[in-house]
Amino acid sequence: MVDVRVYSPGASRVEVRVLDGDTVLLARNGSGWAGSVQADDRYQIIIDDGPGLVDPYASEVWFGPAHTRDRHDAWAVASAWPAPRPQRRTSRPLIVSEAHVRGMTKRRDRPDAGTFTALADELPRLASLGVSVVELLPVHQFDPAEPNYWGYMPLAFGAVHRSYAHSAAPGAELADLVSAAHDVDIEVWLDVVLNHTTEEDREGPTYNLRGLADREYYVVNDDGSYVNDAGCGNIIDTTSPVAQELLLTSLDRLADLGVDGFRFDLAAVLARDPAFVRSIGDWAERRGVRLIAEPWDLARYLAGRDFPDARWAQWNGNFRDDLRGFLRGEGGLIGKVMQRVQGSPVMFDAPASSINMLTAHDGFTLHDLFAYNQKHNGANGWNGSDGTDDNRSWNCGWEGEAEAPHDVLVLRRRQMRNAMCLLMLSHGTPMIVAGDEFGRTQHGNNNPYNQDNETSWIDWERREAFVDHEQFVQRLIAFRVQHRALTQSEPWGSDVEWFGVAGDPDLARHSRSVAWHIGDLYVMANMWWEPLDFAVQVSGPWEIALDTTDEQGFVGSGQVVGGSLRVGPRSVVVLTRAD
Repeated sequence: MVDVRVYSPGASRVEVRVLDGDTVLLARNGSGWAGSVQADDRYQIIIDDGPGLVDPYASEVWFGPAHTRDRHDAWAVASAWPAPRPQRRTSRPLIVSEAHVRGMTKRRDRPDAGTFTALADELPRLASLGVSVVELLPVHQFDPAEPNYWGYMPLAFGAVHRSYAHSAAPGAELADLVSAAHDVDIEVWLDVVLNHTTEEDREGPTYNLRGLADREYYVVNDDGSYVNDAGCGNIIDTTSPVAQELLLTSLDRLADLGVDGFRFDLAAVLARDPAFVRSIGDWAERRGVRLIAEPWDLARYLAGRDFPDARWAQWNGNFRDDLRGFLRGEGGLIGKVMQRVQGSPVMFDAPASSINMLTAHDGFTLHDLFAYNQKHNGANGWNGSDGTDDNRSWNCGWEGEAEAPHDVLVLRRRQMRNAMCLLMLSHGTPMIVAGDEFGRTQHGNNNPYNQDNETSWIDWERREAFVDHEQFVQRLIAFRVQHRALTQSEPWGSDVEWFGVAGDPDLARHSRSVAWHIGDLYVMANMWWEPLDFAVQVSGPWEIALDTTDEQGFVGSGQVVGGSLRVGPRSVVVLTRAD
């Protein structure tokens, strides 16, 4: 038998309807109701003769052939959950790759394409690249009738999306993927969406929470409408003990699969109750998992020390915006770039808490960041109104790829090398998006949340055209690991020295260049469109290790540098101490 318990204080009668079976009356227990069903039963919750609801604690959800978005045919399954498996911290410095289970392998010619099983076979390549963490976009069960490729509209927080499994046991298959990652020294983090559900606004479908205890699970305005700080129609009331229990139970279940960390979508929603955020921190310490916040929602930006628990790492949107602006040649950013490169100490006490990124699932890919000035989102169905207009991108003088001149294509590849250099040479935890290492494109679509097609799926044939960039990224990650200053847990503090072309850094509006010395590295970054002669202001001897004007990036000539060096336009040069 499998226990069933639901919270519905306003109900006068609660039943469980078993598919092709009996209806079981649940017994009241305070504000909740409890009973049991047979293992593997498919069942729905009935409140006062209302429509069938999906158990919010379901570990698996089954959809019948009559299922539609307007009239759902969804049933909880009383399935067994895999026995707990251990977490395993990587032995390598953290290099995060954000990936989509389906998109990662959908274009592979294999019967299990788009599943956890297929993704497991990609892990050795990622390990060879230098990736030590795979962060999966949401794997919560969502409504297959919802145009929701990314998975950010959860139906059941603690159930694994069925179509991501090649087998009939999605939870077990995800656990096997985690074990396979551990075998190649890679951690697995899950992007969890605990801030809203697929029930959307008042016009949306009713699956469970709305029908059980609407005002206990959601933040509701005086007029009965939902507060929509997530931009998806509703937000969970994280000040509610009932909602908190549901969320923590779901996290506990996913952690039992061996998952090593959780990235919380729109974590500022959870921070409506700072004590709850800290209780998640306490739970994570007990379970030995990492916590990562997206520290904003539509109403608040709680980045850095504004977030209520310093144990959480955070996506650093400031790093993304400031470095993108620098890369496209904006002036007046040198002071901010200096902050971001050293791990944003004005925001974080521990550099590793800053998840440094230039791209993520939402927004342009790395390639598109230098190929498009404008978003091209017509396929999404919103007449171009969806997706941000503030991309801080630069197309290098030509919009898109079609008929782009050779010199534009050369500059774009250099800009991709520049971007990867600044990311990997910065203190903090770098994150890339799967496919950015070989020029993945979404053809200018910066919000393909509903594009379950070749727009979003990784094009493996494209990898052949960008093999040089993938090799560069692989060498760059190895270079980062070799130089301890880039991965040390301690802040750089006074150990880092900052320079301009000659003398101190130029913080004026016109300035677009900066240099720094840390450990055995001397870095010169010139985002001006003309070459600049940098004085090397720390005694050497120094030799050139990397120059992004070179198509291979890593020079390897052993050229010893004198008192000055010409750095090409829009390029980065890295010096290392000569033996």
